[in-house]
Parts: sequence; C-alpha cells; structure tokens
Amino acid sequence: MHLAVERRPVTPPDQVLVPTLARPRESEALEYALETFPDADVTLLAVVTPLDAPLSEGGVLERDEQRTEVARERAESVLESTAESIDDRAAIDRVRVEVVAGRPGTVVPRYTDEEGVDHVVMYGHERRSTGLTRRLLGRGVAATVVERTASPVTVIR
Repeated sequence: MHLAVERRPVTPPDQVLVPTLARPRESEALEYALETFPDADVTLLAVVTPLDAPLSEGGVLERDEQRTEVARERAESVLESTAESIDDRAAIDRVRVEVVAGRPGTVVPRYTDEEGVDHVVMYGHERRSTGLTRRLLGRGVAATVVERTASPVTVIR
C-alpha cells in the first residue's frame, strides 16, 4: 500500500491576534507574534470579562466604562513592555489595540472569524485540575480557544 502525502506551502499569516486577559507574561506572546510573523498586522485584543465570570479582573464591581478603560490601559502596558524588550521598534507600528467585552473562550474565536484573523498567539498557563475543581473552575482559556478557533493557535507557556 502506498500512501501519498501532499505538501502544501505554508502561507504566512496576514492578520495575527494576540488576546490579553490581564495575566502575567502576555508580552511574551506579543513579542513572539511580532518576531515570528514579521509581515503580519497584529491586533492586541484586550478582553473585558463579565463581572460574574471566574476571570473577572479582580472581582471589583466597576462600571463598564471604567473596566473598558482599564483593559485598554492594560493592553497599552503590554505593548510598551514589548517595545522595551524587542530590537525592532518599527514592529510596534504593526500593532493595533482593540477592546471587546465577553468571555474569552467565546470572544476570541468569534473575533477571529469575523475579522479574518489567520493566526492566534496567546499566553496560557497549564491548568492541572481534575474532578470537582475542574467542574467548578472549568477548562483553561487557552484550551477553550484552541478547541473553538478554526485558525491555528499558538499557546506560549
């Protein structure tokens, strides 16, 4: 039996999405995206999670406008941190910041589909929960995004 393997050239992405969820080390994901995909436009997507979500920013009850502004400032901080650590300062010009509200596991795949994103790069920590803990906390955001997103997803750990 002969097996034919077709090799297609890999086309570099034109649009790369880097979600930011107020977690440490997210600048590493942005830095990776800028270095790995030097010709792509990059969107740094600040996700404002609902107040009742387990990921809500500190669980502080703030008005939506305040939370949106905090998310934008957080994304700008990730951008500034990345700018300080990379050699190619012009790469930062390829990044635009967007803010969306919703649960990351839903918002990121939807944004990817609606905006024609070719590749997602995100920081994800490993969650080793089982049983009751897993049922209460749910799966990790990165695992959910990988499962629900049609485009390739790179998870930086």
